[in-house]
Amino acid sequence: MNNNDVLRRLRFVFDFNDSRMISIFKQAEHDVSRAQISDCLKKDDDPAYQECTDTLLAIFLNGLINDKRGKKDGPQAIPEAKLTNNIIFNKIKIALNLKAEDVLAILELAEFRISKHELSAFFRKPGHKHYRECKDQILRNFLNGLQHKYRADSESAPAFEWKQSSDGE
Repeated sequence: MNNNDVLRRLRFVFDFNDSRMISIFKQAEHDVSRAQISDCLKKDDDPAYQECTDTLLAIFLNGLINDKRGKKDGPQAIPEAKLTNNIIFNKIKIALNLKAEDVLAILELAEFRISKHELSAFFRKPGHKHYRECKDQILRNFLNGLQHKYRADSESAPAFEWKQSSDGE
């Protein structure tokens, strides 16, 4: 999935304004300007569009974890240089303190059903024999379910254009 789409969707789901977004980045000890945030949230055909790097999204997600759950003692978590859908999914799950049953219920809000065993495979280490790669469809449905859960006005929500990867995920 496109990092900019994930950032846009999370901003919408939690109704974050620019100041709140800046605050979340600060929670992860990273300073961003209003212009940087604005450029990352623009459509990709806008001349001022700026790509949200994996590191930048990881910083935002770390800040979201700190914001929602409180900062852990010790040094700030180092943001990943390379994000996968599994990492993004897990960071959102941690930030919202969701258990497996909560995640399954959120996926059901998006009319998407998977078993608890299928879900647990997404949160295993990549070398584990039961590890499973989280495809765009799963993450997209999870974000849609979050929208249904956290935005009462989600029926009147703007349509988000999801970029499909070239391999049809």
